[in-house]
Amino acid sequence: MAHHAVSQFTARTALDAAADVRDRDILSIVEDAVAHREVKLAFQPVVHAMQQDRTAFHEGLIRVTDPTGRIIPAGQFISMIEERETGRLLDCLALEHGLRTLGRNPDIRLAINLSARSIGYPKWRKVLQRGLARDETIAERLILEITEASAMLVPELVVQAMRDLQSLGISFALDDFGAGYTALRYLKEFQFDILKIDGQFVRGIADDADNQVLTRAILAIAQQFDMFTVAEFVECNADANMLADLGVDCLQGYYFGAPTLTPPWEMPAQHTSVL
Repeated sequence: MAHHAVSQFTARTALDAAADVRDRDILSIVEDAVAHREVKLAFQPVVHAMQQDRTAFHEGLIRVTDPTGRIIPAGQFISMIEERETGRLLDCLALEHGLRTLGRNPDIRLAINLSARSIGYPKWRKVLQRGLARDETIAERLILEITEASAMLVPELVVQAMRDLQSLGISFALDDFGAGYTALRYLKEFQFDILKIDGQFVRGIADDADNQVLTRAILAIAQQFDMFTVAEFVECNADANMLADLGVDCLQGYYFGAPTLTPPWEMPAQHTSVL
């Protein structure tokens, strides 16, 4: 028995060591990719719930590539760079790509993700200022998405920055709502324009009475604070129709389209409406 326990401990130690090496390798690859600007945006549509053939806007999702050109799944590194400058620089690149896309395509609206830590980062602010200066219509077509967990890290900073940038016409979305532990009193102070309902309440909602009740409660909160609503991770027709019946404004998920590096506005004879 003792020998078996030692063997198990040795195996776990070896696996932990291998995981540490893997994490260091991934972090090194991501830091190098960011330093060399080896990133792209993938675009996913957000559609009107009551007219699901109409796109309201797109979300631009940052993609980091390794030396072979393959995309590194964000889940493998996002938590590792959140508190590093690499995270701030990645947000700068995402915003830069997003602003360039908006500048080239005056008929679209685009959401770009950022960490709350980046909103006061001087380089990120400079990227935003340069982009807005090039085209006065960009601000009203730009949506900045901050996750619930990220917003709660530095709520006072987020509140002030949102007020400043909303005065320019920029909209803000609270992403993954319900996944974290937002103090509800902050919803009034934040004044987000859009609330995105976390996928845990959305998947299978057509057959889940509990999630239907919870989603109705979230929608009541959003209505009270005058927030537009988006349901994330919609993966089937039944869920899409249930969410529309509940009163969700827009829907996003693989049922309507996976993130793609070739957006519809780069394809002939397709158009995207602006929300």
